[in-house]
Amino acid sequence: MENLSQYIEWFRHSSSYINAHRKKVFVVLLPGEALADENFTNIVHDISLLHSLGVKLVLVHGARPQISETLSSADMALSYHKGLRITDPDSLHLIKQTVGAISIDLDARFSMGLANSPMHGADIKVSRGNFITARPLGVIDGVDFSLTGVVRRVNAAAIQQHLDKNNIVLLSNLGYSPTGEVFNLSAEDIATEVAIAMNAEKLILFIPQDGIMRTDKSLASTLSPVDGKHLLEQMPDDDPQAKNGVRESLAAAVKASSRTVHRCHLINFANNGALIEELFTRDGNGTLVSRDNFELLRQATIDDVGGILELISPLEEAGILVHRSRELLEAEIEYFKVIELEGTIIACAAIYPLDENCGEISCIAIHRDYQESGRGDHLLRALEREARKMGLDTAIVLTTQTAHWFLERGFEPLAIGDLPIKKQEMYNYQRNSKAFKKRLS
Repeated sequence: MENLSQYIEWFRHSSSYINAHRKKVFVVLLPGEALADENFTNIVHDISLLHSLGVKLVLVHGARPQISETLSSADMALSYHKGLRITDPDSLHLIKQTVGAISIDLDARFSMGLANSPMHGADIKVSRGNFITARPLGVIDGVDFSLTGVVRRVNAAAIQQHLDKNNIVLLSNLGYSPTGEVFNLSAEDIATEVAIAMNAEKLILFIPQDGIMRTDKSLASTLSPVDGKHLLEQMPDDDPQAKNGVRESLAAAVKASSRTVHRCHLINFANNGALIEELFTRDGNGTLVSRDNFELLRQATIDDVGGILELISPLEEAGILVHRSRELLEAEIEYFKVIELEGTIIACAAIYPLDENCGEISCIAIHRDYQESGRGDHLLRALEREARKMGLDTAIVLTTQTAHWFLERGFEPLAIGDLPIKKQEMYNYQRNSKAFKKRLS
């Protein structure tokens, strides 16, 4: 029953995401590696679910490993320069066969409607066509790429017509020229240019790992386009991410989010349900690249005390926050998270453990110039993740003026007598703060 209760609560909370995603255009990159993974059937089911919820979907599939296998089986040389395949007329003939077979198989996947399966009753229509105009990549460093091409133009209006008919649009890694030639393109290039041309709400890129790893090997849950660009510049050629297609996907996300695409998500194609978790939960799954500029969210250090004091002082004077001395902040700095922008602390928050099960979220403060940017949500999610790492299953908060903000984020009213004993003993009846709680498990 507990699992059922958790499912019901998750389903209820997902309604806000369902409403936000409905009628929005999502471009989804399905690299050849994802198509070959044993989890791909689940990805098809999850994409079908998005379609049933009213999301407008453009799928772009790659075929990199399948093409390499086909060419190797035909004893044809695999030629690359700067990580791009050199496509001659003989290899293009086999590439067209391989890509065509994959596209047909995907048509069949989305045509399934067996009873007792997640696809039952889906009735999905898939549209394919010559929506991508391409041109030859040309000669680089004296190397002629022949029939390897790049996107010249996306027929966004034609794609939109099919989306308006409630069809899923399926694109391959092939493009076409006005002179009737066919070019072998990078699927990442097509996905990026389509997302930009369609002003897509999201570009979703499946990759073979849980997200983008920073230079210190930590997972980057969020990146700005600038941060992503810096990671690309710092990524050595012997980095595993430079060899498994992750670098190309990150470059695609950086370019798209720097232009018209609101959010780009990089998630692991081997993780069952990663797409649903990323789109319908607060914590998400993988790496988000966004212009929302969440900058550096990190653990606070003793050097941040001055910046935190400057940030919270106006709120203390207004009676919104309880006064904290420099000495107290220094003693409690390990409980704080901060967001730093160009060397300035623009937001902070803390999570204090109260007992073995419960923690208190406190001191959420955001600089007045950045209060309508989503950073409060970002901090709250970070504190909830931190609480879970600490083994806590409940978070409480006491507030005098932001009760509705917490209610809108899943917190419930809590009687003062139901607070943890430690907090009851410290409760300031003169402030008359309202208490709220949230289950984290």
